[in-house]
Amino acid sequence: MPATARLPRHDWREREQAHQTRADELTRGWRERQLTGESHPVDDFVHTYYPFKASHLRRWHPGAGVALEDSAEDERADWRWYRRDANDTMVDAEAFVEARGRSIRFITGLLASTSARQGQFGCFGLHEWAMVYRQGEHRHATPLRLTQAQTDEVVESHRIGCSHFDAFRFFTPDAAPLNTLTPSRENQPELEQPGCLHAGMDVYKWATKLGPLVPGDVLLDCYELARDIRQLDMAASPYDATTWGAEPVAIETPEGKAEYVRRQREFAQRGNALRDRIVAAVTAGVGPLLAEANS
Repeated sequence: MPATARLPRHDWREREQAHQTRADELTRGWRERQLTGESHPVDDFVHTYYPFKASHLRRWHPGAGVALEDSAEDERADWRWYRRDANDTMVDAEAFVEARGRSIRFITGLLASTSARQGQFGCFGLHEWAMVYRQGEHRHATPLRLTQAQTDEVVESHRIGCSHFDAFRFFTPDAAPLNTLTPSRENQPELEQPGCLHAGMDVYKWATKLGPLVPGDVLLDCYELARDIRQLDMAASPYDATTWGAEPVAIETPEGKAEYVRRQREFAQRGNALRDRIVAAVTAGVGPLLAEANS
């Protein structure tokens, strides 16, 4: 597949260096804690839940269809999914589509359908509460903000409508039947909606799985979104998140609900903007190859 754009060496090197600087700043805390053995349940989540190395996050990709001039001797020429073209290098779009075409179609289809769907903003982050419902032992060692009985009462007095399988699968046995939906891997494309915090964090996951097809700035924006959403996810949880630097959002109160929905809507907008950017980048870069492979 021929290049549709060309970047002179000084241009792409400048973009690459800016990307590396930004990535280093974003992951500084995580990398420092790796050396000391410390952990931060809020900030580290993006790294522990999504198996994508900080060193890979640091790699800048221009996206498919972009030739980087005078880069054949650069280390990226030996990266997986890149190929040399005379003295230039570019993403080997054909090889990537051949190897992962089915996955690319699933991811872009899921992102597009989620972006087009109406967001739901009445869950109030109760998925985290359902994960500790009627349980003596919890996933995190941090104490609950309320007593166990009060926490259980919050769950029982609200409508639980979690639409995300990777949150629902951690519900306690007593909480699962209370959910008005039954999310699964199979119905994920039908249930995924932009108001869901976990779906918003997962935009980062989908970006990492699309590898070099996603431009570097989009990937880092997805990482930042996931990290920011995790703050609200834990702030609105039943845990006392103040020790993690997250001031609690008391969703059991009217004021807390209003604050949660306000921030939830902002994340939905950011998530949809990123979904659209990813789909646009992939369509522009490998759209014809996907259509050809699917014909």
